[in-house]
Amino acid sequence: MQAKHKLEVQRRERTGSRYARRARAAGRLPCVIYGHGQEPLHVETDHKQAIRYFESGERLFDLALQGESKAETVLLKDLQFDYLGNNVVHCDLVRVDLDEVVEANVHLHFVGEAKGLKHAGAILTHSITELHVECKVRHLPEEIRVDISGLDTGHPLLARDIPLPDGLELKAEGDVVVAQVTVTKAADETAEGATTEGEGSEPEVITAKKEEEGEKKD
Repeated sequence: MQAKHKLEVQRRERTGSRYARRARAAGRLPCVIYGHGQEPLHVETDHKQAIRYFESGERLFDLALQGESKAETVLLKDLQFDYLGNNVVHCDLVRVDLDEVVEANVHLHFVGEAKGLKHAGAILTHSITELHVECKVRHLPEEIRVDISGLDTGHPLLARDIPLPDGLELKAEGDVVVAQVTVTKAADETAEGATTEGEGSEPEVITAKKEEEGEKKD
């Protein structure tokens, strides 16, 4: 995987929570770049553009540091969110080489319609949306496509069941449930009630009732 996008950053002359808040208020995203034995570099970048890249699954970038011509490749390592967990307030980037082995979270793209959804009251749930893997940087994919068309109730999809592209090694726990089809409790109770009613209830004998009424009239 080659970097598709250039991330333009500029140095932050002052660090600390107060100056980070000022940067965010100005539409900037504070970042720290580290790795390759160099001192951590405190920078900032355009918040909207960076978030657009991150949300589309981009993890690898060509770094363009303002005032310097040296080319570097960086990998998105971590995102920090606000206390509500809604907005990205900081990111960590690490310097990498294309042949360097790294661990990263790769977005899962689910395709197909699970056959288990044909059951009444069935719902599909995704326990995780990223998979932790290890590979060379050049082999790092933007996403991993997961075919869930064969997924049925009672047979959850585990992390170890996902076919990985060449060069990738699973680092997440193999028994982690990735996706599953379940039937809601309300649907089960409705189906059980319908069965019980059909099997246990006795039909009303209309003729006998009419004869009894007729006898009372006489």
